[in-house]
Amino acid sequence: MWGTANRLAQIISRFAEQYIEKYQPNSFIIRTFDALHKCRTAALGGHKDRCDCCGRERISYNSCRNRHCPKCQATKQAFWVEDRMKDALAVKYFHVVFTVPHELNVLCMTDSAWFYNTMFQCV
Repeated sequence: MWGTANRLAQIISRFAEQYIEKYQPNSFIIRTFDALHKCRTAALGGHKDRCDCCGRERISYNSCRNRHCPKCQATKQAFWVEDRMKDALAVKYFHVVFTVPHELNVLCMTDSAWFYNTMFQCV
């Protein structure tokens, strides 16, 4: 888990600037890159942990808490999956994923609750 997250920060460090120049992503994606890159580093601050027994100190850096961050969300995701499994019915089912046509993205981002409620009513 930690190795993958660290590699992600390295990938962002190495390629984010080129990606941004080439694709000019929106500010949400840029902020996400920034959060994942800084997660659990001195850039977000931190605090000292001190052992009550031996007095050894350790620096703990703050996390970004971004929902896309594998460092922050791995435990939360595991609990979410476990909860969903408890809710699952003992029947066969299909998981269907659909992609919103690009032309509807602006509408979706403007009022996503209305958009998805309307889409599901249509289905």
